[in-house]
Amino acid sequence: MKKATNITEREQMKTPAPELHQALARDPAEIGKIVRQARKDAGLRQAQAAALCGVGTRFLSDLENGKPTLHLGKVLKVLHGFGLRVSIQRKGFAE
Repeated sequence: MKKATNITEREQMKTPAPELHQALARDPAEIGKIVRQARKDAGLRQAQAAALCGVGTRFLSDLENGKPTLHLGKVLKVLHGFGLRVSIQRKGFAE
């Protein structure tokens, strides 16, 4: 399988889709859905995206499927690779 390493694909990963501009994820499954959508919007297969993010295909698959026990550092690496970031906010009492 050919590795996707050209600059066009790298730049695509840095441009999140409009609907991903601000998403609230409450559990690993929701994070996985966001990552999967970002990858598909970039037009990349898992192997291509994993190579560009510097993680294994199995790790990316587990992340997209919402596995709750993944290494946080690697998750952040993938999010960064797709131009996504994590924001931590204190929730209100009503939530």
